[in-house]
Amino acid sequence: MTPTLNLTINGVPQQIALDDPRATLLDVLRERIGLTGTKKGCDRGQCGACTVLIDGRRMNSCLALALSHDGAEITTVEGLADGDQLHPVQAAFIAHDGFQCGYCTPGQIMSAVGLIAEGEAGLDPERVREGMSGNLCRCAAYAGITEAVLDATREIAAGTEKRETA
Repeated sequence: MTPTLNLTINGVPQQIALDDPRATLLDVLRERIGLTGTKKGCDRGQCGACTVLIDGRRMNSCLALALSHDGAEITTVEGLADGDQLHPVQAAFIAHDGFQCGYCTPGQIMSAVGLIAEGEAGLDPERVREGMSGNLCRCAAYAGITEAVLDATREIAAGTEKRETA
């Protein structure tokens, strides 16, 4: 019997028949759904290139057994922008050159979105660096990444304040 996996991916309900019950969420996203923004780096949970949000929490999708997340809401880098309007973290990565080769960028962005949502980023560069330490960048664009996360944190906080006072 082929197990069926029900996920909401980037706001769209998906029902996926799994040929292999041992499939990781990373493999399901890339190979079954065609969302290739989530990268396979080390495939051991050490680099963070595969970071996605699962029910709003950051997770390395290469370590997540897909079936164990049946019913979950998954957000990938493809689900952040609103049409042509980039998510504040995406815009900040561009503004602060938070990438070079770009391979780690989707995982970096997803980790930053999660870090900010968790309220762990603050406006302290050291807290940002610690919070992002599970995401490696071979090009060493860490200064730009840190500035992008700080800038996006301020932008998101300003947007939240505007909505609360309206």
